[in-house]
Amino acid sequence: MQKTNPPAGRAGKIIYWIATIWLALGMLSTAIVQLCKTKAGQGGADMITHLGYPVYLLTLLGIWKISGTIAVLIPKFPLLKEWAYAGFFFVMTGAIFSHIALGDSITEILPAMLLLILTVISWYFRPANRKIVSDKSINE
Repeated sequence: MQKTNPPAGRAGKIIYWIATIWLALGMLSTAIVQLCKTKAGQGGADMITHLGYPVYLLTLLGIWKISGTIAVLIPKFPLLKEWAYAGFFFVMTGAIFSHIALGDSITEILPAMLLLILTVISWYFRPANRKIVSDKSINE
């Protein structure tokens, strides 16, 4: 099976940067809310306890999101970027599943879905210099 590459050139870069900037803004804004442990609003203490998780988890999630955002935005370190994208994927799918398991409405699921979609788009369209280079002879 032949692997298809995302569109190269200008269109691919534009898609990558739009998705990555929106992803970074979304992750940073939710991280700040989580670190402040506000009572009201998405990602705050009320939401995390509604989902059945302890409030101290907000600190861990906030730190992970800020660290992941930095890793995705800085140049080089492709392995670190892979870990950051994987972390974003796991956190967002976990949030979506938690909301679905409790029977929450689509409006409560939508923010995590949007961040998950942005994560996948940013990861897929990342430029070659932000990917892990593999030796083709190893894979053959």
